Amino acid sequence: MSETTVGKPRVVADGPLADAILQLMGDRVELLPWDVGTTGSETPVDGIYTYGHEQVTGAMMDVLPGLKVISNYGVGVDHINLADAQERGIPVGNTPDVLNGATADMAMTLLLAAARRLMEGDRFARSPEFTHYDPGYMLGQEAHSTVVGIIGLGRIGWQIARRALGFDMRVLYHNRNPREDLPADVDVTYVDFDTLLTESDYVVLSLPLSAETEQLIGEQQLRQMKSTAILVNVARGGVVDTDALTAALREGEIYAAGLDVTDPEPLPRDHPLLKLENVTIAPHLGSATEQTRQRMAEISVENLWAGLAGKELLHRVV
Repeated sequence: MSETTVGKPRVVADGPLADAILQLMGDRVELLPWDVGTTGSETPVDGIYTYGHEQVTGAMMDVLPGLKVISNYGVGVDHINLADAQERGIPVGNTPDVLNGATADMAMTLLLAAARRLMEGDRFARSPEFTHYDPGYMLGQEAHSTVVGIIGLGRIGWQIARRALGFDMRVLYHNRNPREDLPADVDVTYVDFDTLLTESDYVVLSLPLSAETEQLIGEQQLRQMKSTAILVNVARGGVVDTDALTAALREGEIYAAGLDVTDPEPLPRDHPLLKLENVTIAPHLGSATEQTRQRMAEISVENLWAGLAGKELLHRVV
């Protein structure tokens, strides 16, 4: 270890980290490459900072002696084995709430883009084929005054519901249990899973990835949806069976899809889903605004400092 790093906490991080994060960290830590989590370290490693959803397992924790904290840049922690961290007494921090609005905005962006065939229209408008206006081409689906079903009415799901109500949409939702804390004057309706699938014009996924929700939407569920329905996923790619979705879109079992996430992520460049016109795909941009990402950086670094100092994290998962 060089003289400049003596005494500094040593933190394993998957990079390259954003400039905002590096500026917040300054010279207060020694950043170690991610592969130290595989090869191990003979000297203490104080923290793990996860930026791009790399897997953090108990085996990784065990080869990093002196580990005090795992700080995650983002709210989703399905890539971190929480049971292993809890068993070892290692606190895990995330960045909830700050990204709710931005992610809800992305859900509505994808919903509207898929419904109105925006990306297809963009490609056509740029092509040599667009030489005159024809009012009969590229007709899409309306969003206003339709039915949206939100699977996962948590913090982000609630923000999606508020935006949908602004479009005069009827809002259905499904959680493990009905929410008792919703404002009485807000018209959202709890329904069972099957009813949501069959009645919704738009099915929006906004729930964590877990053993219970993995491939929640598969061949059977897609067949339950209307042939005019649109699936929007701002959750995790693994909530949807990618092969089943590809087949449903190709065969016209549902109208379209708007995806901020995929499984795997990214998809192989020759994946058949990428060749379909009726799918809009974003490269995981749900929280990607300058304002939200700056606050995520601040909270994740604050969590890191707290954990390194043995203090309570600003936002702790376990």
